Amino acid sequence: MMNTLTMYKATELVFLQMLTALDAILTKAEAHASARKIAPETLLQARLFPDMFHLTRQVQLACDFAMRTMARLSGMEPPSVPDTEKTFEELHARIARAISYVKVADARAIDNSANKDIVFPSGGQERTLNGVDYLTRFALPHFYFHVTMAYAILRENGVDLGKRDYMGT
Repeated sequence: MMNTLTMYKATELVFLQMLTALDAILTKAEAHASARKIAPETLLQARLFPDMFHLTRQVQLACDFAMRTMARLSGMEPPSVPDTEKTFEELHARIARAISYVKVADARAIDNSANKDIVFPSGGQERTLNGVDYLTRFALPHFYFHVTMAYAILRENGVDLGKRDYMGT
């Protein structure tokens, strides 16, 4: 049986795996903070360097990229989600919302988006790429970047994480 990679598989499978892993990583971070009597805000506001986003913002952006990508490839308006999370519980809820959004996306519309123009904001400008280029050259790299930064921030702060945690395996 031939297994063909489709636009939908390239989005849905990746986003579900990595968002689920990100959720588990946050659970480990909570346990780490609790065991070491570290205020949760310390981890939530941690960043790798002063000019980089903090953990909470990295998680928000990873969720945003998953939802916005699914919406744009489906031909829908991306959802607007306010960035109000201040606790681990609220970040878990945001991830759950993103996972739910990914799960209900229109697979057929996404599969048909490969050669369609995707118009999106980037750096204060409007850009246009075809679906394949949008997914592979913009959306997925940005998504992975923010998931990776969340992982790196927590590792930098002593949370016992490894590659299996990052991969969700």
